[in-house]
Amino acid sequence: MRGLALHGNLSGAVFLGEASTAPRYRLYSIGDRHPGMFEVVSGGVAVHGELYQVPDPVWRRVESGEPPGLYRGRVHLADGRDVDGILYPRELAEGQHRDISTFGGWRAYVASHEKAV
Repeated sequence: MRGLALHGNLSGAVFLGEASTAPRYRLYSIGDRHPGMFEVVSGGVAVHGELYQVPDPVWRRVESGEPPGLYRGRVHLADGRDVDGILYPRELAEGQHRDISTFGGWRAYVASHEKAV
């Protein structure tokens, strides 16, 4: 995300704007370095984030810099669109990483985490 530590990985992508998912995801902190989300049938939240047009070479760079398990998949937005996004397998998240869904997005989690330090 713009202004955060890993934003340089998106060099060459075009920022299209902020967006929120439909309220059907859980969001986890993967080692306090990466966000990881997956779709759920119930108990999901809307996750606030950013939307980019990402050329294939940038996708490859982003994917190579992500933790094992993150993958490109369809994400359902609050406005009804389906877009390509980065998802994380539920089985790798639950019980191994921190559920940060209540923050509603990675930026809010990072901001609250920095205040606690």
